[in-house]
Amino acid sequence: MTTTRRLAAILAADAAGYSRLIGSDEAGTLGRLKTVRAEVIDPAITTHHGRLVKTTGDGLLVEFGSVVDALHAATEIQAGMAEQNAPLPKDERIEFRMGLNVGDVVVEDGDIFGDGVNVAARLEGLAMPGSICVSARVQEDAAGKVDLAFEDLGDQQLKNIVRPVRVYRVRDIATPAKASAFAGRPGPPLPDKPSIAVLPFANMSGDPEQEYFADGMVEEIITALSRIRWLFVIARNSSFTYKGQVVNVKQVGRELGVRYVLEGSVRKAGNRVRITAQLIDAVTGAHLWADRFDGSLEDIFELQDSVAVSVAGVIEPTLLANEIRRSGPSSTNSSQAERRTRASIPGRDLGAAGCCLERLEPSRWDCINALQRETAR
Repeated sequence: MTTTRRLAAILAADAAGYSRLIGSDEAGTLGRLKTVRAEVIDPAITTHHGRLVKTTGDGLLVEFGSVVDALHAATEIQAGMAEQNAPLPKDERIEFRMGLNVGDVVVEDGDIFGDGVNVAARLEGLAMPGSICVSARVQEDAAGKVDLAFEDLGDQQLKNIVRPVRVYRVRDIATPAKASAFAGRPGPPLPDKPSIAVLPFANMSGDPEQEYFADGMVEEIITALSRIRWLFVIARNSSFTYKGQVVNVKQVGRELGVRYVLEGSVRKAGNRVRITAQLIDAVTGAHLWADRFDGSLEDIFELQDSVAVSVAGVIEPTLLANEIRRSGPSSTNSSQAERRTRASIPGRDLGAAGCCLERLEPSRWDCINALQRETAR
């Protein structure tokens, strides 16, 4: 028996709803899994220098020598799975949840053990079908080396892991099938005024009952944003077509014809809930704002109302400032105008902003004037 220690990136994955799939169509599910292994999983592992440690029927454990290789393999597998699943009904799709960690492992007769492996397995349990959750160390090691964005899910207390683990979700996983479908179908043009879509918030608690709370939270935010008269808000029915999907924000913006996208997540611990939200420019991919809100579930409606009002209250001046920033030339004068504009807008009142916009390009005056007129009503 040979035992060694080494540092490794560990990828844990399992098929969500595997028992249900086997129960409804055992032969078909096993056949699709075999095809997926041969056409998607094994090629990605080989290409990125991974070693398949073991399979467990519906799951697998893979070891990589670097975080970058592990992330490339994981995202390729998820993108390939999305392409495989595209023509299938939702209840027949095989979707993997993935967890990725880096740490010291014990290697014994080809198998790997240790805290690093345990954390990877628990991260996989936090991931939604089709998504990837990673530890803070993975996110730090990958920073600047991979073209991926990460959503901070905060510290998580993982089962049988003594210390809390900072967890991130990989965002904007490229999906070849969606990309090719979109290439032949141009989305609607951006409207004349600022536009936003609020995507369904991810339920990170694993409690199905929180789906109702998360959906209700999004509906309240959409309603609050719709009261901003100069803002074009996408209807709930359109944005909720992305529920349960790992989405590319830029692609969502193109498909819905909006410049801004708000996304977030909901996590429950006991009688407490944490709501995180982030506002993204869907054209550039830039993060404009992010925050979190904690509250008690004793009065759900009061909590939803409070968060919705707070989010709308922050988004309104943030979007206005970004629209003004986009309107000005990239010069010192523009920066001075932006600072003066910010200083002159008390809350939602734009009445004093007119004197600060004199250096903006004439082509954008119509938009700014429209915003002023709407707010002044």
